[in-house]
Amino acid sequence: MNEKKGERLIVSEVVVMTHAYGNRSGVRYMTGGLKVYYVPWKPFLMQNTLPTFYGTLPIIRTILIREKISLVHGHQAFSTLCHEALMHARTMGYKVVFTDHSLYGFSDVGSIHMNKVLQFTLADVTQAICVSHTSKENTVLRSGLPPEKVFVIPNAVDTAMFKPALERLSTDEVVIVVISRLVYRKGADLLVEVIPEVCRLYPNVRFIVGGDGPKRVRLEEMREKHSLQDRVDMLGAVPHAKVQSVLISGHIFLNRVFSSRDQVLPDDMIVLAEPDPADMVRAIEKAIYRLPQVDPQAMHLRMKNLYSWHDVAKRTEIVYDRALRCSSQNLLERLSRYLSCGVWAGKIFFLVMIIDFLLWSLLRLWQPDVDIEVVPDFDPVHRECGDFSGDMEDKCSQ
Repeated sequence: MNEKKGERLIVSEVVVMTHAYGNRSGVRYMTGGLKVYYVPWKPFLMQNTLPTFYGTLPIIRTILIREKISLVHGHQAFSTLCHEALMHARTMGYKVVFTDHSLYGFSDVGSIHMNKVLQFTLADVTQAICVSHTSKENTVLRSGLPPEKVFVIPNAVDTAMFKPALERLSTDEVVIVVISRLVYRKGADLLVEVIPEVCRLYPNVRFIVGGDGPKRVRLEEMREKHSLQDRVDMLGAVPHAKVQSVLISGHIFLNRVFSSRDQVLPDDMIVLAEPDPADMVRAIEKAIYRLPQVDPQAMHLRMKNLYSWHDVAKRTEIVYDRALRCSSQNLLERLSRYLSCGVWAGKIFFLVMIIDFLLWSLLRLWQPDVDIEVVPDFDPVHRECGDFSGDMEDKCSQ
């Protein structure tokens, strides 16, 4: 994010950086002039790039300087690119904000590893955002981050894009929709036991499952085993543009997740269940029983007032403003935070940051900041660019 100070407010400009997607690499301009850098790093597992520690430093440094960035905001604890970007940004003296979306445990090997990585990243973060109060408590416990540095800003929904069907669906056949990554953390294993039981109890129920992941094979095996090919539609990966059309084709949206336990809707809009197949079946029965009393249009109007991305943006800007007002710290002050992360881990983190600082210093000698061309300011509303890629040029084709 970079900023332009006016007389009464700060106008923020957002530049997005992510890894390459297929052949999409370089710079692209999205609707409304949003600029996206697709760094030429290909994902190798679950849309994550291979950890390089220092391999992304040159290109991240160039982007931050070219775009006159004031603050770096990273998302998702499992994103290696996010962790590396925040690490390099702090080395270069930028203020950073991290958003954590999920809950993690403390006992299994994967959670222990991710908690230590998160502790490393958040040891020197300026501010943090969580999507719920439970998520905040979890993040503070896992990372040791001071609670006063963590803000709670819930997610929202684009009610202009996600509208209910104009005509109410018939309840002669009840359609239950599932859209998510088919992985353990999203409760895909529970579906293997829940779907056959619900289909046995309710002959008029049909499932639509959208999404892909390692657990898709188990779901397809379940469908074959119980001969449910005509009652369970496996859509595979659903493009973002088609999610709404899939959702409005059903009566009930079934969401299973282990990593979030906050109620995000009023009681009359949601039925909660424990992550247990029997309890989930009972919750689905309650939802089916409620269907005749549900008015989708009235529910949609209520949602428009409950959740708004404009409100999320305003609250996020407050966090940005607070981060930018935080005092800068010298290298020794920052390194002391890493040493406090553990007897052995602290020393490793300390060494990683020392090397990062030395590499950054060498880059500044090899290519001083003043030699990196800065992107000129111009109004994105009047930008008439197409879809660009390749050499990261910012000029529009004539």
